[in-house]
Amino acid sequence: MSVATATTGHALPVAGGRATAGEVWRLSRGHRLRLTAVGLAGVAGTAVDLIPPVAIGYLVDRVREGTADLGTVLTVTGVMALSAVLGSAGTAVTIAQATRVYHTVLATLRERLVSRAMLLPQHLVERAGTGDLISRASDDVTAVADAAPAVIPALTVTAFTVAVSLAGLAALEWPYAAAFAVVLPVYWLAMRWYLRVGPRVYQAERAAMSARAQQIVESQRGHATVLGFGLAEQRHRAVLTASWGVAVQSIRARTVQSMLSARLNLGECLSLAAVLVVGFVLVDHGLSTVGGATTAMLLVLRLLGPVNQLLFVVDTLQSALASLSRMIGVVTIPTPEAAAPSTAGSDLADPADPTDPADPAGSTATDTAVRLRGVAFRYADGPPVLDGIDLDVPAGQHLAIVGPSGAGKTTLASVIAGVHRPDAGTVARPRRTAVISQEVHVFAGTLRDNLTLAAPHATDRALRVALEATGAADLLDLSADALDTVVGTGGQPLTDAQAQQLALARLLLADPELAILDEATAEAGSAHAERLDHASEAVLAGRTGIVIAHRLSQAAACDRIVVMDAGRVIETGSHDELLTAGGTYARLWEVWQAGRPAGA
Repeated sequence: MSVATATTGHALPVAGGRATAGEVWRLSRGHRLRLTAVGLAGVAGTAVDLIPPVAIGYLVDRVREGTADLGTVLTVTGVMALSAVLGSAGTAVTIAQATRVYHTVLATLRERLVSRAMLLPQHLVERAGTGDLISRASDDVTAVADAAPAVIPALTVTAFTVAVSLAGLAALEWPYAAAFAVVLPVYWLAMRWYLRVGPRVYQAERAAMSARAQQIVESQRGHATVLGFGLAEQRHRAVLTASWGVAVQSIRARTVQSMLSARLNLGECLSLAAVLVVGFVLVDHGLSTVGGATTAMLLVLRLLGPVNQLLFVVDTLQSALASLSRMIGVVTIPTPEAAAPSTAGSDLADPADPTDPADPAGSTATDTAVRLRGVAFRYADGPPVLDGIDLDVPAGQHLAIVGPSGAGKTTLASVIAGVHRPDAGTVARPRRTAVISQEVHVFAGTLRDNLTLAAPHATDRALRVALEATGAADLLDLSADALDTVVGTGGQPLTDAQAQQLALARLLLADPELAILDEATAEAGSAHAERLDHASEAVLAGRTGIVIAHRLSQAAACDRIVVMDAGRVIETGSHDELLTAGGTYARLWEVWQAGRPAGA
């Protein structure tokens, strides 16, 4: 399936027309019989709606001939009333059933969008910006949903209405049909112009909405930083610029709509004028009756409504298709299948790229769990963050990575975990790899819900054991509901330390071969440091572990330590070996020890 690459920055891809149509066709499985019934109901309703023009023309001729009486008028009126009822019923069935199918399919697409978004490699989402993803899951879904009441009924019945009306005009007198057909190129040219201009305008409008969402999300997420560094005015300007970009693109879209309306009005005037002139000539030469001319004019008027509606529906359809292609662009992004169930969450996730390309089986040497060769990485077009990293981590070893801020520690952990793909070099790791960052998340729900994200089939006993092992058994005492205690938004608030213990318990339940703790206990504060260190040790017991150490006491407890600076490994060895060497680690340890309280 082809997916067109987005043309703006690093935005997530936008599906091409063929990919979008193919995905919609697949989503419609199970609904096609109902859609056929919807089409037939729409066609029947449209056919019935063409009866009144013929009935009025018949009545006009009877009046001119002097043969009309009260019975004739009542009969024509009854026929018109019955056709109105039947036509309305057909239209109501069409709209109700079509909308039901439409929203069912849209709900399925929305679920797939969210599911796929949760599996996207983090580096892809970071490059595109979370605003792009949020916009697709909100603004674009709304745009597609709002199109339902107008688009499907119009597309179902308009073509039939045009065909039957033209056939009726030809049945009256072929010049009537010819007069209208001569004007059709005006509508055709209007449609071609719009299809050439409209899609680009609507894509630009959606992209501008994504950019605005990204600026708002960044400002809200970095609220503390914005206030701390006095960046409020800068962020305000960024949001203002993005909002103005949306306004400009929206004005362009409305301008296109106005220009389309002008072309439609021209076609309408020419159509009525052409049929009126032809009717006058035919009646004047005795080739048609006044009733026939009246019927022809009413049929043209009946035609103009659906034709204009179709073109305006195309306007709505183009906007919806622009959003639909952005949604399907996410749904059709290829994502690797993980060997183990995903432990969804910002603080615990399966690797995005679990194996070295040269090692498709995902296996490493029996005594080596992680192997890096010549790994280099940079963010977008920025300076190198990692440069020529070679690293082996034997199975079962606990490795600490330390170094000054900006040394590349977190980036290295992300590359090892598969969150980021290296620009150069190779990475081999176990398939079952999990990472916990210092920004752990408590999901709105019960304690059980938060824990079973990592192990959906875990028993209550297993959940309790995981909490006890990470020193978080007291979470069961937050309320009488124990594992059913609601935490997170709308529930019991958790401290930073409790949130990190909950994340560590999740990792323990996930039981990965490789556990990466990226300063996972840094945010809890020194008061809970010892408790969290014990929890981390319990989590790492019996498995390979990599610790990005915030406190050097964590590093000292590991089997081996890697010291980084400026994206390179500058020292490696055990705690005692590095102290004896008297290098960078020894100096860091001296400074750290000097800053600790006496007796700590």
